[in-house]
Amino acid sequence: MTGDPMPACLGRRLVLFRRARGVPGRMSPTIRRALVPLLAFVLGLVGLAGAAVYAFLPERAPQATASVGGPFSLVDQDGKTVTEKDFAGATHLVFFGFTHCPDVCPTTLQQVSDVLVALGPKGQAMRVAFITVDPERDRPQDLKTYLSSFDPRITGLTGSPDQVAAAVKGYRAYARKVPAKDGDYTMEHTALVYVMDGRNRFIGALNLQRPADETAAELAKRI
Repeated sequence: MTGDPMPACLGRRLVLFRRARGVPGRMSPTIRRALVPLLAFVLGLVGLAGAAVYAFLPERAPQATASVGGPFSLVDQDGKTVTEKDFAGATHLVFFGFTHCPDVCPTTLQQVSDVLVALGPKGQAMRVAFITVDPERDRPQDLKTYLSSFDPRITGLTGSPDQVAAAVKGYRAYARKVPAKDGDYTMEHTALVYVMDGRNRFIGALNLQRPADETAAELAKRI
């Protein structure tokens, strides 16, 4: 199982910086300051991607890592408090998104739903955490309405901005509000589907670039 750990739309931020006119070979202080947080984030993604690739190299047993994931306390679509402990005990999936997402989120959730169905009886205990990156707009009732179109094993989670930010950080994910021209906003976010083991350790990224039955067959080996 591999996946694209790069967040949606991140490519727009990875741009080439021209040298300042009149100062060949030197980068302006403003550009240096702008690059620091981006570089730190990209290095984090490299580590996450490396863990995902390593975990599913051929003929090598998955090496679970506790460096991705961690404790969280959020609220589900029914208003109940949910923590990472509620997902412990079985392999589960984690995906970050938001209900106003125009394409990546609904497409991914439908693909995940197809994989869950393809798992058959072996996937009865499989659960999926859909953690919003837009807690300002995604209330429990909004998540409930949105997720009614997908497999019922997908649990929507929201919380305060601080609670959501803590979950995003714990999973080494990325989320950023992007202003829109009409005064509204959208969200850039990591589009990775995390595969976590029963001890809440990261063991790989779900590969949704193949038919659902093939992805399900590989995922079944981790259940």
